[in-house]
Amino acid sequence: MERVLVTGITGYIGQHCAAELLRQGYEVVGTIRSRSKADDTYRAIAHVAPVANLRFAEADLLSDRGWTEAMNGCTFVLHVASPFLLAEPKDENELIAPAVEGTHRVIASAQLAGVKRLVLTSSTFAIIAGKDSGKYGPSDWSDTDANIGAYAKSKTLAERAAWEATKHGSMELTVINPGAVFGPSLGAKIDGQSVVMMTKMIAGKVPMIPDMAMGMVDVRDVAKLHVAAMTTSDAAGNRFIACTAEPVEMATLAKVLREAGYTKAPSLKAPTFLLKFISLFDREAKGMIPFIGKKAALDNSSTFKVLNWKPTPMANSFKEMAAAISQ
Repeated sequence: MERVLVTGITGYIGQHCAAELLRQGYEVVGTIRSRSKADDTYRAIAHVAPVANLRFAEADLLSDRGWTEAMNGCTFVLHVASPFLLAEPKDENELIAPAVEGTHRVIASAQLAGVKRLVLTSSTFAIIAGKDSGKYGPSDWSDTDANIGAYAKSKTLAERAAWEATKHGSMELTVINPGAVFGPSLGAKIDGQSVVMMTKMIAGKVPMIPDMAMGMVDVRDVAKLHVAAMTTSDAAGNRFIACTAEPVEMATLAKVLREAGYTKAPSLKAPTFLLKFISLFDREAKGMIPFIGKKAALDNSSTFKVLNWKPTPMANSFKEMAAAISQ
């Protein structure tokens, strides 16, 4: 039984990745910053997967302590952990430091442990941020000199750091670049941005819909793609875009919710000038500004071809996510 280390196992994507690995017969070691999070995460994963081969190890992205022990005996690593906040922080290094330093730390530990392949969770924000509307693919990179916000900058710099750090070693690197991730969480306390946003939308706490459109993906698909990227020989050394080829408007998400009976989901569109005004004193609105009005299409063809992806319809993801939140 091959052992896989999953960083960020307490998070929205990390829980699903661990569950998928366990269902496929792997032994899973999940890193947690505090033992207090272990029980909730264990119970959440146990709802959907066998957990006899699940254990936890304490390790923090900003500390060297614990990583050598956590990596012991691991054949693969899924480096999922990274903070995701659309709201613009007061200091961009609140996101950039753990993303970049953490990536360096995880890769160095994995190389020392003789890990065969590391799969990094990046983002389409590492591909499209700072770009005009158009079509982009795995060879494109975001413009970190543009005003792209701290989150997009953190993902871009962390992924570039990963490619640089693995350039000369024997460990293989594969990167998954998800778009906006939706679908049901597994029940532990989740602070993922899309979960927070969906919770607000169905509760009527989002009065208007921003003029935003993003490539979107189901969280369960993201987990399956991580495992496929871990074991598919042709995946080594490649980036895989994990989202719809055409951007999905936030208005479409709200419409699906309203038609499914979530009548408090917004129907009015937010004027861009109003969002720009609000962004002067609201950090979440400020985080949206670089993406307002942009329509980036993405070339996800290699994800279908190499990883044999069969995507979940996004309408299903929206409704199942809302239902899980409403329970």
